[in-house]
Amino acid sequence: MAARDRYSRKLECAMCGHSGYAEVSEDDMPSRAHPDFAVDALPRGFLTERASKYPDRHMIRCRCGHVFRFQQKTAYAAGGEPRR
Repeated sequence: MAARDRYSRKLECAMCGHSGYAEVSEDDMPSRAHPDFAVDALPRGFLTERASKYPDRHMIRCRCGHVFRFQQKTAYAAGGEPRR
């Protein structure tokens, strides 16, 4: 079984300003065909609109109805880099 990188990313809605931290993980093996990205926990007020194994294709819906890409309006949580 391959190890997974786990990290927190801040989500922020461009429409209403609602924000929170999502817990995510992806496969640690660079030789794989895809990163097997997964959102493990979303903050209250956010839902997965369309799941994807790629973080730039994973779509999030805010409680106000605004839909955005996971990587579009995110930033690393305090501490910076992904945990290994």
